[in-house]
Amino acid sequence: MLHVNVFQLDIDSKHDTWWHSLAPRTRILCTLLIVFAIALTPNGRWWTWAIYGVAVLSFILLSRVTLPVLLKRIAIEFAFIGVVLLGTLFRDGGQTIWSWGPIKITTAGLIVLGSVTSKALLSLVMLNLLTLTTSIPALLNALVALRVPPLLVAILASMYRYISVLMGEFNAMRRAAASRNLMGNNRWQRFVIGNMMGSLFIRTYDRGERIYQAMLARGYQGLPPVENVPPGGRRDIIAITLTFIWALLGQAIYLPWQ
Repeated sequence: MLHVNVFQLDIDSKHDTWWHSLAPRTRILCTLLIVFAIALTPNGRWWTWAIYGVAVLSFILLSRVTLPVLLKRIAIEFAFIGVVLLGTLFRDGGQTIWSWGPIKITTAGLIVLGSVTSKALLSLVMLNLLTLTTSIPALLNALVALRVPPLLVAILASMYRYISVLMGEFNAMRRAAASRNLMGNNRWQRFVIGNMMGSLFIRTYDRGERIYQAMLARGYQGLPPVENVPPGGRRDIIAITLTFIWALLGQAIYLPWQ
């Protein structure tokens, strides 16, 4: 089984909505169209991102995704790129709003910060929406149907499969360390965790190799089997066309911010 309860990405893949009735490759294409349109928008195009925000909100409503899970994942991912986004604030150009020694905040920095934040936020929402509402086997087979190199798809499938192995090994080692009272003061705790990480790499590598050999013995072909994948049809053509038109509409409408 590819799905595991320890780490399940596609918790909303069983819903019965208009979005779920689309073929997985259609969902990928719609997501990529919106994400590329958002990423290629020049800085300061606030009305364009407002239009794309309406499109993203429409996808959320149509898919009936679990909002608490979606917001939690976006918050975790946003925390990793927050430092990078903050670095865009201190740029030269425009009027100086605040300064302290060599550090200053300018209007150009605020525009870049707002623009990059809008791009990152909308793109993360769409990508998380795709992974939450599409089962991982269907997503991987859709990538193959879109002519993504099969080796790359097999690597992605193995990464997802072995995340659960990694987490299981780490939890076992953490429980063993706690039962032996090895999680004491902060200095000793850092030492124990450092040793655990080294041992974890070796143990997961060996176990991953054993699992892979067992999968080959059972007829593994690089991709997991998929059941009940909706075929493409008129609805898919309409979805891709509307998404493409909406992406062009956002690029065509330019109203300067007053």
